[in-house]
Amino acid sequence: MKRLPGILLLLLLCAIGWLGWAALMPVSLPDAGYRLLVGPNRTMKQIARTLGEDGAVRSPQLLVALARLSGSDRKIKAGLYRFQGPQSLLDVLQRLREGRPDEASLTTIEGWTFRQFRQAIDRSPDLSHDAQKLSDAELMSKLGLPGADPEGLFFPSTYLFTPGASDMDLYRLSFEKMQQQLAAAWESRKPNLPYRTPYEMLIMASLIEKETANELDRPMVASVFVNRLKLGMRLQTDPSVIYGMGDRYQGNIGKADLRRDTPYNTYTRAGLTPTPIALPSRAALYAAAQPAESTALYFVARGDGSSQFSSTLEEHNQAVRKYILKKGKQ
Repeated sequence: MKRLPGILLLLLLCAIGWLGWAALMPVSLPDAGYRLLVGPNRTMKQIARTLGEDGAVRSPQLLVALARLSGSDRKIKAGLYRFQGPQSLLDVLQRLREGRPDEASLTTIEGWTFRQFRQAIDRSPDLSHDAQKLSDAELMSKLGLPGADPEGLFFPSTYLFTPGASDMDLYRLSFEKMQQQLAAAWESRKPNLPYRTPYEMLIMASLIEKETANELDRPMVASVFVNRLKLGMRLQTDPSVIYGMGDRYQGNIGKADLRRDTPYNTYTRAGLTPTPIALPSRAALYAAAQPAESTALYFVARGDGSSQFSSTLEEHNQAVRKYILKKGKQ
């Protein structure tokens, strides 16, 4: 029993020695270096797992432990980090703790309004805010688009940029990317769609984006809207009404709101809205360009993120009773 403390001490020294070796022993990286993209809200555990899978660190678990002990796990900035030459765990942790990526990042979300898009850019600490005090009209003029409504003209994505870059560069890049995506979707469109211009298809894509996040349902939602336009029926889509309500919208929409006329009320006005109502994703653009072949004119949410589509009002009323009225009685 007298030998036990000595054995424990030896084991402790061995453990300390191993930890020191694991933390300080560098890993050789490819000659081209290693790139680590840290996305927004990514945890240290996720980052360490990626580094381990890529062979950039010897012990992901130890990296997580060291980060937590030092408090570094709560200070890591999103962005692109480049590593050159041999790197130890401590080297990697030091780089992440400094929070100075080679390229910073900003993620903008599909379905955002332009107002939300601007707010995200204005909040970024890594950008130089040259456009922050400009009005929307002044901003569009700076981009060479005087008089253009900015809604829907910017592509939602994750953008990488050099820290300190001008926010005008990001606006310009996002606009150009939307133009590229819209042009590609327009070229792929099916014949005989009720759009005269790519901009009208962009409006449709924004309506689809706000109606459903279910990628499988988007072509069917597009089909309903296209079928309604061809028949001269009103689109009757709640998201456009909500957009037209502006700050009056407080989370609920009532019958009075559906009857109150605005340029965006698709219950009181026929055709597409005057402008997009949000930033549409690539999936929404292609749904607008390639709607499903169907006779559907109605749809109702099932409550699980998907929708039930119907070709007749009778079928639609049955679906409403099944998915809306029955649920309300439960």
